[in-house]
Amino acid sequence: MTTSSITPSDFPVTLQFVSSLSAVPRETGAELGGALLGEPSTGALPVWPVQRIFAPLLGATSPVVQETWLTTLPLRSGGSDDIVWCRNDGVLYGVLELSEADFLPMPGCSSLQAASAEAYRRIFRLLDAQAMPHLWRVWNYLADINLETEGLERYRQFNIGRQDAFVACRRGASGNVPAACAIGLVGGTLNIAFMAGTTPAVPVENPRQVSAYNYPADYGPRSPTFSRAALVYPEGQEILFISGTASIVGHQTVHPGDVVGQCRESMANIAAVLAEANRLRRSPAFMLSELCYRVYVRHAGDFDKVRAALRTLIGAAEVVYVQADICRHDLLLEIEAFASHALEN
Repeated sequence: MTTSSITPSDFPVTLQFVSSLSAVPRETGAELGGALLGEPSTGALPVWPVQRIFAPLLGATSPVVQETWLTTLPLRSGGSDDIVWCRNDGVLYGVLELSEADFLPMPGCSSLQAASAEAYRRIFRLLDAQAMPHLWRVWNYLADINLETEGLERYRQFNIGRQDAFVACRRGASGNVPAACAIGLVGGTLNIAFMAGTTPAVPVENPRQVSAYNYPADYGPRSPTFSRAALVYPEGQEILFISGTASIVGHQTVHPGDVVGQCRESMANIAAVLAEANRLRRSPAFMLSELCYRVYVRHAGDFDKVRAALRTLIGAAEVVYVQADICRHDLLLEIEAFASHALEN
């Protein structure tokens, strides 16, 4: 087992990567939730909320990477509307999986659209019941994200359902929306993990890009509902969540067919988001080299090129590489990241 951590274990919330299915040492804190990435065996799962992401890891020494959010504060856990959740006094982590087969398509509403809307309605009901009104970060995974069915790409169907739920639950669909990613897998359920809190997030946008929620209609009937990044404030901390970031300038894909060019452009966007976050931060400045990264690569054969390009930009930063599909068919990779700082006051 190998572990690494980018924040001290005495923070109320920390993240550790564990590249095996072994348990995180208990002395580092209690498990709020986490994720299993790769090809986990059929063995027992952790007892805390865990998002299972069945996608090949690239360049890893283990078939599985376990990511765990830890907290030193007392925890409560439960289940609601098929959501498995765990919380302390200021932060809640939950996981929800829905089968599209349980939702019948109707005229103007696909099974995926219906499932997406229902998933977010359930999330918002839980957050209201738990007095955790502020959705900070969401990780969305769905099958065949670029496939067109019923005349519309599945990612665009997902966007309609997600935005419908935001509107129906009286949540703004622009401005103060969570950081997020939406990634395509070969198959499986609609799989969503999320983190929320008692305090509002500070949304961060990218001056190099049109805000996703303001995309023109060329990208579907409804715009994606997420911010480029978010600063959030568990007790004693400032956490920066950077959403899934790709080779997009303005609202258009750039460097089509060039994975190295897309990698560099994606990092230029992350650098721009980081600069905006540093204008708003309450802790010491965030740096590219300290971020913890998850990189989704569409074609496994591009992995060596992507890794080499990133090493010149971020050095030995913590990176997990996953083979998966990206929300646009012409995007070859997507990069998300986060970092956490202590707050002195």
